[in-house]
Amino acid sequence: MATMYSILRVAATFLVLLAAGCAARLPPFGVADQPVAGATPPPDETFTLPDGTVLPARVWLPADGRPPRAVLLALHGFNDSRDAWELPAPVFAAHGIAVFAPDQRGFGGAPGRATWPGVGRLVADADAMARGLHARYPAARLFVMGESMGGAIALDLAAESSPPPIDGVIALAPAVWGRAEQGLVLAGTLATANAVIPGYHVTGAEVPLKIRVTDNRDALLRLAHDPLTIRRTQVSVLYGLVDLMDSAQAAAPHVRGPVLVAYGAKDTVVPSTAMGKAWSDLPSGTRRAVYPNGYHLLLRDQGRAAVIGDVIAWIDAPGTLLPSGADLAAAAWRTTHHAETSVLPSSALFGAETDP
Repeated sequence: MATMYSILRVAATFLVLLAAGCAARLPPFGVADQPVAGATPPPDETFTLPDGTVLPARVWLPADGRPPRAVLLALHGFNDSRDAWELPAPVFAAHGIAVFAPDQRGFGGAPGRATWPGVGRLVADADAMARGLHARYPAARLFVMGESMGGAIALDLAAESSPPPIDGVIALAPAVWGRAEQGLVLAGTLATANAVIPGYHVTGAEVPLKIRVTDNRDALLRLAHDPLTIRRTQVSVLYGLVDLMDSAQAAAPHVRGPVLVAYGAKDTVVPSTAMGKAWSDLPSGTRRAVYPNGYHLLLRDQGRAAVIGDVIAWIDAPGTLLPSGADLAAAAWRTTHHAETSVLPSSALFGAETDP
């Protein structure tokens, strides 16, 4: 029994590592399932959802009270929070693009912290927030931008039969490592763990890995000490996350409207096999971008200026080539990269050691 328990524990931890690309090995910091009281600034505002749930949010607006020419609803990754956007958001705001970054349900300081709200609920929440922003800024172009888990939610949203009135979706390293790409052993092990020990917590410390999720050490330290970051995850929450990744893979052929999908060639959180499958299924008009020196946290990498510049350029003119040439690099990547049979995912989520 002890051996089986250890196997389940390690296998579940491997799955934990895949999703969000968020943190270095995190030191103990406060209560595991609650943000540290008084240690984080209050939200700039909140979103009130149709069921009455209130989500805290950070907001970056253009200076001098100018109305934004575009609005981004920014959806963070797994076990991350509204603070995920604090490096790129001021740049967007300086270019007249407002950024609204909520803590999604179950994460950060939102209700249900450290529990899984369900794929449908997360997508419905994003739908409601996008509709609210459209009503608030009817003259501005509206985009949904998501990182990792948030990118998967954005793809699901764009594939809805009645999507909100958005002008496009930006999916940054979307979490698309579904069960078919994981393989029978890994997917089956998590299913068994979910049936036997759904409440067991994993942290990533169970696996002695050194995987780089970004080359920006300061960003990793900021994330590691952010009280909104979740450090322990139940097996049942991981199982729900894989449900989302399955859903995002299935949504790929059905997305509507302009879509920009960005991927770092050094990303070990989302395997290239999984990303290649999603890219092959996305509509032909999708703009694909590969950053040869990019990791999972593209907007926190040292080279984030190129990614930010490409996002701004794509918002302004979705039909033109990206300034960095990342779309040309994507075409080459699709024809030359070799699919791995097994890619160990990163602990960016919450714990396996990274090598900054």
